[in-house]
Amino acid sequence: MPIIRIPGMIDPHTHLRDLDWAHKATFQSETSAAIAGGYTAVFDMPNTAPSTTSATLLEEKLARIDQAAHCDWGLYFGASQADNTGEYEDIAARVCGLKIYNNATTGDLLISSRAMRERHYRAWKTNRLIAVHAEGETIINILDLVRKYRQPTHFLHISSQREINLLAAAKNEGLPVSIGVCPHHLFLSEDDLPSLGGFGLMKPELKTKNDQRALWRAIRQDVVDIIESDHAPHTLAEKQSESPAYGVPGVETTLPLMMQAVKDGRLPLQRACDMLSLNVQRAWRIKPFPKTYTIVDTDASFIIERQNLHSQCGWSPFEGARVCGRVREVWIRGHKVYDGERVLSRPGFGHNLFGLAA
Repeated sequence: MPIIRIPGMIDPHTHLRDLDWAHKATFQSETSAAIAGGYTAVFDMPNTAPSTTSATLLEEKLARIDQAAHCDWGLYFGASQADNTGEYEDIAARVCGLKIYNNATTGDLLISSRAMRERHYRAWKTNRLIAVHAEGETIINILDLVRKYRQPTHFLHISSQREINLLAAAKNEGLPVSIGVCPHHLFLSEDDLPSLGGFGLMKPELKTKNDQRALWRAIRQDVVDIIESDHAPHTLAEKQSESPAYGVPGVETTLPLMMQAVKDGRLPLQRACDMLSLNVQRAWRIKPFPKTYTIVDTDASFIIERQNLHSQCGWSPFEGARVCGRVREVWIRGHKVYDGERVLSRPGFGHNLFGLAA
């Protein structure tokens, strides 16, 4: 059947910008883009300036996104180098999880000290998971903490064969871990950098074709749990500068890229749908709202073009690619919020999936 229904698509890894970075994108523009991409909810990372590392800053961000979001949402709280563990008890019920940056990334939240990482793990006494940016050998250190504290941990944007092998072994050991992979690591490699230039720069960086093959193999073997966009918009001027910012947009291209992979025989349709919806719901312990789903025409083929994108940044590293899987409708809580061309929900329609927004 060419027309399918995906229940409650959620992107657990986005950087919606707004606040001090509203020139890049806003909660309003990027939740609108997410709906156009088929998503019913998105979770926003804490490293947009000002970083979400205190209860006060969290309250300000909650109020801002609550007024602006077109789709449902969640916010991460950021582990801080300055030790903000004393805030955890007060904020845990209102966020989708704790984010710990263990390797270089955009912003100022890098925690390179093993002792400080453990301090955060020890203090996070809640059923909300911990999401980690961990690359290479750092993964070994984080797995030691998971083994010690048994805290459910999601490993974001895994990009190399070495990393996926370490995490596959952790799963075989029975550790409470889940694994996310991004489309840019699945469909682009370091071989594309000469043509992409600054538009191909992100963290973690693009890897080798061999790493890419390892990620696809892990998807086919059910090792990878979630396809996440790591949506990170920057302006055209920032990406075309002499020192391009790291990050690429992705909420509007993730679904069609995965549908194209299904058409090409790289994975089964149900597997692709589960990694975009049900697996996210399970990992974050979300009971999805009724009448919340996306209708996709899997036979509809189109070319990704910047003039058709809703994201404020107005570009994609996948421009010119032919994909299939056009979003025909998106419904959230019984309300049609997308008709295949227009976003129909108003700013503020979205709900916080994790506690009260205000």
